[in-house]
Amino acid sequence: MEAALHAARASILADLTARDVCDATVVSLVEDAVAHRRWWAEQWPDGAAFLLGLVAQDVQDALLEAYGRWPLCTVHAAEGDPHALAVEPELGPDPHWVCGKEGAVVAPVGGLGAA
Repeated sequence: MEAALHAARASILADLTARDVCDATVVSLVEDAVAHRRWWAEQWPDGAAFLLGLVAQDVQDALLEAYGRWPLCTVHAAEGDPHALAVEPELGPDPHWVCGKEGAVVAPVGGLGAA
């Protein structure tokens, strides 16, 4: 379980860094999300495969409250239509960042730097 939590933390930090949103305050939001999901994972050990997507959504929600939408769809932001990418599946293994406007997979969670 700890390995899944650490992997989720590293993947989210990689995405935040790829989009130049990683500062001390944001890292604290990630740490809070991981701590919250640690409790959740202790209650449902079979949910380890879902931790990455859940932590990504938690961080996305926390950033929305504190800073605004993240991560933005770079294709549509350049066209003047800034909207956040969504995590799909919402509860499932192998989560991806998806453009809701087109339904296109942009990158796996943790892979925004390669997208």
